Amino acid sequence: MAEKTKKKSSLWTFAENFEGDKVVWMIVLLLMMISIVAIFSSTTQLALQQGTTRMAIVGEQMAITLAGLVLIIICYNIKSIGFYRVISQLGFMFCLFLLLILAFKKPVGPFKPEFINHAWRIVKVGGIQIHVFEVTKIGMVMYLSWAVNAYVKDKFMIANILAKKYPILGKPIAKKLGYIYIPMFIVCVLIMVGSLSSTLLIGLLMFFTILIGGISIRELILPVIIAIGILFGCIGINQISDKPADQKPFPHLETALNRIKGNDREDTFEILRTEPRGSEKFQEALDESMQPVSAKLAIHQGGLIGKGPGRSTQRYVTPIMFEDYMFSFIVEEYGLLGGIFVIILYVSLMARGSIIVKNCDNQFAKTCVAGLVFLISVQAMLHIMVNCDLGPHTGQTLPMISHGNSSFLMFSIAFGIILSISRMAKRKIDKESAKAAPLVEHDNVRDSVSECESLDNDIQEEADELSNFDDIQN
Repeated sequence: MAEKTKKKSSLWTFAENFEGDKVVWMIVLLLMMISIVAIFSSTTQLALQQGTTRMAIVGEQMAITLAGLVLIIICYNIKSIGFYRVISQLGFMFCLFLLLILAFKKPVGPFKPEFINHAWRIVKVGGIQIHVFEVTKIGMVMYLSWAVNAYVKDKFMIANILAKKYPILGKPIAKKLGYIYIPMFIVCVLIMVGSLSSTLLIGLLMFFTILIGGISIRELILPVIIAIGILFGCIGINQISDKPADQKPFPHLETALNRIKGNDREDTFEILRTEPRGSEKFQEALDESMQPVSAKLAIHQGGLIGKGPGRSTQRYVTPIMFEDYMFSFIVEEYGLLGGIFVIILYVSLMARGSIIVKNCDNQFAKTCVAGLVFLISVQAMLHIMVNCDLGPHTGQTLPMISHGNSSFLMFSIAFGIILSISRMAKRKIDKESAKAAPLVEHDNVRDSVSECESLDNDIQEEADELSNFDDIQN
């Protein structure tokens, strides 16, 4: 019995001494478990296409989940914010390197671009596929967190050295342009070649990051106007190009504009009317037209409590249910209650992220956590809105749940960084609490105790006297 009590005590002590935000730990572990269960049920069609089994796909997902957990633990155990600050400086250059490989469609050493799902979005290194846009999301949040912090504190070493010879480089506007705005515009233009939705999401993410970092709204007015001008400039370049739609400088910009206007549905229906059944074009058009319809049907058929695990029917219709329409699948099998539970997890992450930011005394750490939490939460809400037919199809996955190795691992790194910084914030709070003066001085406590003892003795003596008086009367 004593041994059992000792074991329970040890486990409880381990949980109590576990550092980092426990709510964030709970959120990420729940998302991982939901991912494994959902992938098992939703990948029937993927298994048929690849000539494999659902168990094999689940085994792969479990391996990715384990790898993601390892990445989280590695990041979590980094105890120096300086390490993240140094690594963040390389974020833009690494993202730029990968984006340029996609833009020029030429391999550089072991890095080879790949054309998948009608777009150049993948860089392959050996047998590993890197989804460049997913890397760019995390990389640019980290880089801009460092850049804004360095700008506010005037710690741009290279710019300050060059300013001795070229004074114009030492001016604040030159530093802001060179380190913050120009990298943002370059990244947005290069991403626009492959995806407008990713461009808008990452662009919004970057502007939010520098706003949290200390750049005022008034300072952002001109960059926003320039960004809008660049967008219309890219549209103009597409318009004057006489090449076919898929060979224009920004082919996916044209596709996105057609989706916004609703012209893509007309084009899809035209293909379905003219192309022979069974052809590749006909099947692609059929899949594209059925995806949003199937998502709405899945949500409608799920009802309040859902059909139950493994009983989804729309997974046989929607070819990418396990990626772009994962939320609608969850609602179909687990009902509105399951969908609300998933939404609560992401909303809880936003709440806990704000608490972590509030308790950080380092501006770089604050900006970094705020940017990463914003990325995860906004992408989740964007995915849910598309699944509920509240916006055009964007291709954004549900963070930590949808199928996708690069996305899962990059979001694991994001969660690891958030937990690492929350660990530092918790240590600071505990340290400040230990230093805080006690509410009551020790001498006052001793005096109060003595007075209480004296009063207790007086009360006891009076009680004895009353007892003796009663005995005499009797």
